[in-house]
Amino acid sequence: MGFPMTFAVLLSLGATHRPKPGDQRHADGVQDASYSQVQVDCFRIVLLSLLLSFASPAYADAGVPMLFITLPGMLIALIPIIGIESWVLARTLSLSAGLALKTASLMNVLSTVFGIPVAWLILVVVQMITGGGYAHGIDTPLQKFLAVTWQAPWLIPYKSELSWMVPAATLVLFIPFFFASWFIEYKVAKQMLEDVPLGAVKRATFIANLITYTLLGVAVLGYRIKEV
Repeated sequence: MGFPMTFAVLLSLGATHRPKPGDQRHADGVQDASYSQVQVDCFRIVLLSLLLSFASPAYADAGVPMLFITLPGMLIALIPIIGIESWVLARTLSLSAGLALKTASLMNVLSTVFGIPVAWLILVVVQMITGGGYAHGIDTPLQKFLAVTWQAPWLIPYKSELSWMVPAATLVLFIPFFFASWFIEYKVAKQMLEDVPLGAVKRATFIANLITYTLLGVAVLGYRIKEV
């Protein structure tokens, strides 16, 4: 299967579930079924991404798929991230510690295993269809900039340059990952916190993600500085 077709299949699998229109706030059974379907879709996307990446060594040898570098670190950081975001939710929304922890846990698990992989897949598709799947050189400052921005989702393997390219591309990817995480987490939180005004939920999830992504960025920069 060709590269564009592979990602088209993944995207279609991720889009198999669409909630029905209408107010579901009091339809507990429908909500439970919806969350279960989302979990199944998450599993499909992550599993198929892994299988297809290992099944296509030619593409792996030709580049660095950054999802498989960034996602493991974010999974490792998931517990402290949940702790920080539950504290933010409790403080900004006046929630009990238990409800804040439950909300932060669910929204972070879904945003990490669903939102981030889907965002990365979309970025890879955009990169490939705009010509970013080829080496365009890395001799000038502009070429270096494009190599870690335009080509950040799937890095071209300039092997002598990867020591700085990987952390730089990680920081670039944190920007779309931030918005994907915020979108997913807001959607989850507003379903779980029905009595809280939507504006307050949106603001709280924005602040929570801003803090945790800033800390992740500082960690990446700190690692890079340590390695220099």
